[in-house]
Amino acid sequence: MVAEDFKRAQERATAGQLALELMHEIKNPLEALGHLVYLTKEEAPDVDVVRRYMVQAEEQLALIQQIAAQTLGLARPSTIPTPIDLVTLAEAALRIHQRTIAAKQIRLVKDLPTELPVKVLTSEMLQVISNLIVNALDALPADGTLHLRMRRCDGRVHLTIADNGCGIPDEHVNTIFQPFFTTKSEGNGLGLALSRDIVHRHQGSIRMRSSVRPGRTGTAFRVSIPA
Repeated sequence: MVAEDFKRAQERATAGQLALELMHEIKNPLEALGHLVYLTKEEAPDVDVVRRYMVQAEEQLALIQQIAAQTLGLARPSTIPTPIDLVTLAEAALRIHQRTIAAKQIRLVKDLPTELPVKVLTSEMLQVISNLIVNALDALPADGTLHLRMRRCDGRVHLTIADNGCGIPDEHVNTIFQPFFTTKSEGNGLGLALSRDIVHRHQGSIRMRSSVRPGRTGTAFRVSIPA
């Protein structure tokens, strides 16, 4: 019963997180659409200007559809591993959080191959990457740096997500993957526990190294799965 209760708690927490992410991410394009509608009314006699505003409105609508599809896709259950380009999956996860990256003026450093095909449960692996990006963004100050690195080696794919944020103290290193453990004022402490379980179901591993030394703070998570 305890395991079943934990599973339900995971599902509720994930659904709640996705709903909040979705509402946050679509706020700006919705506001842009409102401005474009107003400007279109004001410039109604000028056909060329109206056409330009409508093109911009279409772009905002496409962005909303993209955000919704990607965010809700994290909760869509996958039962059969399918071939997918892991680079494309990582780029999709980044786009979900692009506005947070822009708002904090995060420097994004990508060291990714052109493509890296793997066979995974797509929605679950997207959730892992998204969770690790969220953790990094939460730890980063304004103007911080977020690194994404991906390699294939010895029959495995290795994805590293690193930041130069505040780091994780030694006393928390052995508990960060425990369910409901969190050092944040907000959050449910399930993100890393969920990510670890998903990676293990893919016969993979997830490891963390961190530093809180002044001038060298930061954290790196490395996910390794069979290629």
